[in-house]
Amino acid sequence: MATRRMAHDVAIVGMGCTPFRDHWNSSADDLLVDAVRECVESVPAIELDDVDAFWVGTQGSGMSGQTLSRPLRLRGKPVTRVENYCATGSEAFRNAAYAVASGAYDVVMATGVEKLKDSSFSGLTAVFPPADGTDVDWTAPASFSLLAPAYQRAHGVDDADLRRTLTAIAVKNHANGALNERAQFRKAVSAEAVERAPRIAGPLGVMDCSGVSDGAAAALIVRAEDAHRYTDRPVYLRGMGFVAGAGDGLASDDYDFTTFPEVVEAARVAYEQAGVTDPATEISLAEVHDCFTPTELVLMEDLGFSARGKGWVDVLGGRYALEGALPVNTDGGLKSFGHPIGATGLRMMFECYTQLRGEAGDRQVADATLAVAQNLGGQPGSCVAFVAVLGNEPAKDRGAA
Repeated sequence: MATRRMAHDVAIVGMGCTPFRDHWNSSADDLLVDAVRECVESVPAIELDDVDAFWVGTQGSGMSGQTLSRPLRLRGKPVTRVENYCATGSEAFRNAAYAVASGAYDVVMATGVEKLKDSSFSGLTAVFPPADGTDVDWTAPASFSLLAPAYQRAHGVDDADLRRTLTAIAVKNHANGALNERAQFRKAVSAEAVERAPRIAGPLGVMDCSGVSDGAAAALIVRAEDAHRYTDRPVYLRGMGFVAGAGDGLASDDYDFTTFPEVVEAARVAYEQAGVTDPATEISLAEVHDCFTPTELVLMEDLGFSARGKGWVDVLGGRYALEGALPVNTDGGLKSFGHPIGATGLRMMFECYTQLRGEAGDRQVADATLAVAQNLGGQPGSCVAFVAVLGNEPAKDRGAA
């Protein structure tokens, strides 16, 4: 896969993000308006009409670009609606970034939204096209629960240590979410509460699963050389990788549920573009797709933060805690912040942006310079994966803005 840098480096100069929770009295339109308003108001030099083009990501809360143009009353503007499973928000960002990098536009906006609470049941909503009947019919918790026993077998981890590891991930993310006023769940939880929660699938209980929520987020993106026209603290996109898997993992003897190969490759591309050679020591913080607790464990190794088979040791050792060497999901992650599908990828960007600008308050990571945002969609053995590296300084070989 090519790992070439974009023709122009790009920067985020403004962002907005609604709280993620049960927005019973707000529509998807309302949430988009709120996120976009906050985003635009954060950049005094920009008005909505100054934005040349827009992208909106949603899985099931709208069709076409009018998902965004109608509530914003946009006239004469190109608006593109995208969808890529739970990586939909990242897909909106990726396409918007490329549009600026190509020189086609000067100022663009990426947005994402989902109203999961408008459905008649609790969980992800999707209408799948007809298939040949060979697809596995299971729930998301069921598919991701297979990561846990596979990890145990591969690395010789006993039941007690695995349970302690998954519990530590849940406790950590809820503790971080308790410091975040926008999070869906703002209450720290005990290890006992996690382990006594009703069982959902395999070893996973309720507290091992991410929340179902409503929300929206938005980002303003410009060329890096123009960034200081709009803000004195831009956040630069240093590298970005995306992979859509072949979807053959469940039919392959080679796939063992201990890794997301798509994440590994997307990370390789993003790191190479960013000039990151040792992510375990060079990355200041990371936002990762902790849809379930074993997912975060596996991702620590796929992203190169822990050696293979040692992620559980690092989790239990506090490496990924807020005060640890490499804080992960400082805003609470999907587990505590929530997971409105179309907005999640941009929510990750929002936390990285906030941290790199030194604006995260009680959850601020000291001396943060590089952040990773990792978003995936689908299931083990058949997923799409996005990884971005963001920094508070431009790439050295491009020169300062």
